[in-house]
Amino acid sequence: MELGKPNLDVFAETLLELGRQEPNLLVVTGDSRGSAKLAAFCQTLPGQVVEVGIAEQNLVGISAGLTAAGKKVFAVSPACFLTARGLEQIKNDVAYSDMPVKLIGISAGVSYGALGTTHHSLHDFAVLLAIHNIDIVVPADNFETRETVKAALNHPRPIYIRLDKKPVYHLHHPDTVFQIGKAIVLSRGSDVTFIATGETVAPAVMATRVLTERGISSGVISVHTLCPLDEESILEAASTSRAIVTVEEHSVNGGLGSRVASLLLEKGIFVPFKMVAFPVEYMVTGSQSEIFAHYNITPQGLAETATRLLCSKQEIK
Repeated sequence: MELGKPNLDVFAETLLELGRQEPNLLVVTGDSRGSAKLAAFCQTLPGQVVEVGIAEQNLVGISAGLTAAGKKVFAVSPACFLTARGLEQIKNDVAYSDMPVKLIGISAGVSYGALGTTHHSLHDFAVLLAIHNIDIVVPADNFETRETVKAALNHPRPIYIRLDKKPVYHLHHPDTVFQIGKAIVLSRGSDVTFIATGETVAPAVMATRVLTERGISSGVISVHTLCPLDEESILEAASTSRAIVTVEEHSVNGGLGSRVASLLLEKGIFVPFKMVAFPVEYMVTGSQSEIFAHYNITPQGLAETATRLLCSKQEIK
């Protein structure tokens, strides 16, 4: 696979393209224009930028007000602060008030690495999934990021878009069709299917190559939208694979894995299942890559997880 740009770069580039065409597009930022790669946007379209400083609650409230006035607002802030400090405003001013603000959570997951737990965003899926009327999109690569931002411009509902910092691999064919709420099947496997989201999709794809060498048929679904969830694609994978492994850069509680497990149980589909996410413990300190490696969110680690899961199924038989 070819390595691309950080999704944040593609987000900023796409936003500038859209901003030049749409004067009603506004960016509201909380002292994060640098980390969000928005310098070019601010220099080119200074009249379409509102800076509120380090004040996430104000950022969300102001964005909701501007949206009510007819603006198309992208509210940009680090995910860890946006979905914690600004949660009440997201719930009341955006979701419950049905304001189609585009909430952009940057440097999500463990992107801040050594800055530690205060800057990790491992709770955002859980808290937002518990709120009515907000869609959640987590792009896996540059293609998904570009298409998400373009779709978000005129998206009729509140939406949260989660972005990490590091360069990501290209995963999709150029003519791939993207639609919010519809997962993308990258490959199919009769033995195990990885259901992954965001930057964990790439290691899942690489894990299938390791498994192929072992004679194990594996596939990957990129679930870029957690809400609304593409239940059809997940149920199809669970009915055609011998095992399911979910992968996400989030707590084991309340994220993609929890949603998939709940769906399968509700539908009466009993298949060997493993959730790969961060456990509820004090996180190790290190870069994003080092933290991923520690918790086996690597091609080799995911391949081992899938192999053990399949072996345990055979032992049960």
